[in-house]
Amino acid sequence: MTIRRYPLSFIVLTALGILCALPGLVSVVGFGEIIHPILADPMAGLAFIVSAVALLGSGAFPLVIAKLTGRLHLFIICY
Repeated sequence: MTIRRYPLSFIVLTALGILCALPGLVSVVGFGEIIHPILADPMAGLAFIVSAVALLGSGAFPLVIAKLTGRLHLFIICY
């Protein structure tokens, strides 16, 4: 079994995307004011979801580059 090392930027941006999507989904479903009064508006939840998609897309970019170059075993930090 080979240990896979993912690019650090992929891990960080994907984690942030998931963390951003959670309050967005809660807000869109209608339970946002439990977390914070501003999240009672579904448009605030939509903004969180759009930000989450952008973060996930930004995190996928270094992963795709690492796979295309065949160097998935290296840590790649893209700024």
